[in-house]
Amino acid sequence: MARTDIDIAQAATLRPILDLARERLGIPPEALEPYGRFKAKIDLKWLDSLSDRPNGKLVLVTAISPTPAGEGKTTTTVGLGDALNRIGKRTVMALREPSLGPVFGMKGGAAGGGLAQVVPMEDINLHFTGDFHAIALAHNLLAALIDNHIHHGNALGLDPRRIVWRRVMDMNDRAMRSTVIGLGGAWATASRAKTVFDIVAASEVMAIFCLATTRRDLKERLSRIIVGYTRTMQAVRASDLQAHGAMAALLKDAFKPNLVQTLENNLALVHGGPFANIAHGCNTVIATRAALKLGEYVVTEAGFGADLGAEKFIDIKCRKSGLRPDVAVVVATLRALRHHGGSEPQQFDHAQPQAVERGIVNLERHVDNVRNHYGLPCVVAINAYESDTEEELQVVRRNMARRGVPVVVARHWAAGSAGAEELARAVVQLVEAGTADMRFVYADEQTLWDKMQTVAQQIYGASDISANTAVRAKIAQLQADGHGHYPVCVAKTQYSFSTDPGLRGAPSGHMVNIREVRLAAGAEFVVMICGDVMTMPGLPKEPASMRMDIDDDGRITGLC
Repeated sequence: MARTDIDIAQAATLRPILDLARERLGIPPEALEPYGRFKAKIDLKWLDSLSDRPNGKLVLVTAISPTPAGEGKTTTTVGLGDALNRIGKRTVMALREPSLGPVFGMKGGAAGGGLAQVVPMEDINLHFTGDFHAIALAHNLLAALIDNHIHHGNALGLDPRRIVWRRVMDMNDRAMRSTVIGLGGAWATASRAKTVFDIVAASEVMAIFCLATTRRDLKERLSRIIVGYTRTMQAVRASDLQAHGAMAALLKDAFKPNLVQTLENNLALVHGGPFANIAHGCNTVIATRAALKLGEYVVTEAGFGADLGAEKFIDIKCRKSGLRPDVAVVVATLRALRHHGGSEPQQFDHAQPQAVERGIVNLERHVDNVRNHYGLPCVVAINAYESDTEEELQVVRRNMARRGVPVVVARHWAAGSAGAEELARAVVQLVEAGTADMRFVYADEQTLWDKMQTVAQQIYGASDISANTAVRAKIAQLQADGHGHYPVCVAKTQYSFSTDPGLRGAPSGHMVNIREVRLAAGAEFVVMICGDVMTMPGLPKEPASMRMDIDDDGRITGLC
C-alpha cells in the first residue's frame, strides 16, 4: 500500500529550526521566536537589519486552470526549491498558509505532497502559529465595535442599512452566508439585522496583512477600512471607531513571518493565506521580501491558475510592493490536460493523446498570458504521474516548441529534489538570460470598468463584461469617490477562464458578468465578484474531515 503524504511527513527526520536557520541562512537564534522545536517566527527588527543586502532572484510558480485531476502547484514549488538547493543555489521558499476551510473540505491539506512537502505538515495544515485566528479576531473585533457603537447611541450616525463590514470564520460553512443577529434582549427590537460571514481568506484584514510592509503600514491600512456609511453616504472608517490600534495589537505576533523546513531540511517562509479565487492569492509581502534578502533564489507561488493568482500577483502584489519576478513556472499534469480535453474522472489515469491535444489550449493560453501580458519568460513543468505516456508528452512539447517555451517533466513527488533537478537548471538558465520585462495588464489611470474589461478580454478571452444597473452605479460611485486608481481583484471560479466552472479548455467570446462590487479601502483594491462564486465556500458531499482521526498517542491520520 502506497504511503500517504502524512505517512511520509511523520516519518521524516526534522532538524531543530534554530540550528537549521543558523546553518543554512545565518539567522542567529536570538532573531527567532520558537513555536516548539520545528517552527519559529522571525523578529522584524532583525529583518530590518538586512535592508542593505542585495535581493535574490524571484521565481513565480503558477499553473493551468485547476481540475479534479490535480496539478500540484505547491508540491512543484517545494520540489523546485529543494532542487535549486541541491544544485548549489541557496534558495528559500515563500508560501501561503493553508486555510482550515479547504483542509477539512476538498483538499485535506495544502503543504505539498509526496517527497516535496513543508513540515511539520500537521501543524502547518491545522492551527500552525495561530495567524489565521489572530486575523479572524481582528476582523470580528471591528464587527463587534460597530454594533457596540450603534448600541451606545451611534454618535457617528452609521446607517444600519449601509453597514458593509461582514464577519468571518476560518471554515467552510454555507449556513453562515446569510444569518440574522440581535435576537436576544434589547437587540430584538433595537438592532435586529441580517449579517453575512465570509471565510477568513476573503477578509480585508487578511489582504491588508499580506500587503503591509511594516507595523506602521499595517495599522494605517487598518485605519482606512470603510465599515459603512451614514444616511448622507459619508464613509465611516475603522479609525472613526478607534478600532485600528487594537486590531493591530491582535496581529502583533502574527505579523512576524513563520519559518519552517521541507522534508529535505531546506527552509521556507509560510505566511498569510488569501484565496486567489475570491482574494488576491499571495503570501505576505513581508515574507517575500525577507526571503529575497536571505536567499540567492526565492520560489513563491500564486494561487490557482495564471489567470487568477498570477494576474493578481502582478497587478496587485507587485504593483503595491515593487517586487519583480525573474521567471515563471507554469505547472500542468497530463491528467489535467486530459480533463480540459473532455476526459471524465474515471478516465484520468488512462493515456488519451487526443484529449491532451484538445486540452492543450488551456496551457497555451496561460503560457501566452504569462509571456505576452505579464512579460515573463517561462518554463512548463509537467508534474509527472505513472499514467503519463511519451506520446502525450510529445503533444505538449510540440505545442510549446512553437512558442519557444521549454517543457520539463518533474518527478519531485516521487523522487524529491533529484526528480526536479532538470527543472531547477531550466529555471536558472532562464533567470541568467535576464529577459524578464514584467508589466502590468492595465494602467493605474484606467477606470475601474476599463481595468475589469481589460482583464476579462486580454486574460480570460472574453468578448466583454456586463453588470446590472445597481452594480454599474456602484462602480461609477467608487470612481467618483477617488478610488478609480486602485487595481481590481477579480473573484470568480478558478475552474475556467469563464465564469462557468463547467467550461473547460480555453473558452472565448464569453461574457463576464459582475455580480457585486466591494471596496477594500485599506488593502487598496476593488473586488469584482463575477458569476456564482461565493466568498463563504461550502463543504463537499464527503468532506476531507471524514477521513481524519487522532489516536491515543496524539498521532493524526487522514490529513493528506
